[in-house]
Amino acid sequence: MIVVGGEALIDLVPVARPPGALVPRPGGGPYNTALALGRLGARAAFCSRVSTDGFGEGLLAGLRAAGVDLSLVQRGPEPTTLAVPSLAPDGSAAYGFYVEGTADRLFTLPRALPEGTRALALGTCSLALEPGASAYEALLRRESGRGLLTLLDPNIRPALIADPAAYRARFLGWLPYVSVLKLSEEDARWLGGGVSDWLAAGPSAVVLTRGGRGLAVRTREGAEYEVPARRVAVADTIGAGDTVNAALLHRLSGLTAGGLVDADWPGVLAYAAHAAALTCTRAGAEPPYAAELSG
Repeated sequence: MIVVGGEALIDLVPVARPPGALVPRPGGGPYNTALALGRLGARAAFCSRVSTDGFGEGLLAGLRAAGVDLSLVQRGPEPTTLAVPSLAPDGSAAYGFYVEGTADRLFTLPRALPEGTRALALGTCSLALEPGASAYEALLRRESGRGLLTLLDPNIRPALIADPAAYRARFLGWLPYVSVLKLSEEDARWLGGGVSDWLAAGPSAVVLTRGGRGLAVRTREGAEYEVPARRVAVADTIGAGDTVNAALLHRLSGLTAGGLVDADWPGVLAYAAHAAALTCTRAGAEPPYAAELSG
């Protein structure tokens, strides 16, 4: 079982017609990661607090259809978080958010994860917004202490971070509890520091997504690998990084944190690049199914 913790929200995605129209689509980095895991055939569970409003019901229906376990989902009457992405000509997205008083911010630490859980993934807005951020941080520390493989994707959203210096310090405090740190080049520039610094702080591997230049990894033992991106017609890049998270977890979750040195990193990265490329061919966060990657 792979547990993904964090927010589920609604992306209001711009469409060409009619001009100025926004189409609601399920989103949130952790939500997309859990959805992608289910579609890839992994045993996955989503750990979050989701609104009882219509958007919340739709979000859970999407996870349920992908076979994701919802037993860790908390519910509340507060509204669902809304995100409004603006798309650049290359399909990349920047985000504005409506987060005041929303359900996912009120997440509380669960007593235990399901028996047989092998990996935990966290990231994005849920680690920036209190009081839920402290509960997710406590979950990371507790489950890392139990020996779970942990993946952190900070997936920085500057609009949600009131005190960048405090966030950067808190990020460094998470690293001793992280097995795999995955982040984009944009995240890396915003956070400062570098791969060597982060590896020295705790993770066994740092995976860097580089847009059209593909993926790279460096391990604590000094191994380095990279794979090119697959060339596709890009609709947008929404959910591509989340699909990378899912692909990494799907291929690595059979290993312990200490066993990551034995991972087939070129194969893992190639699989993640393929999955992310397929996501980029579709509007909104629509990760692929296992059958689409079998060729």
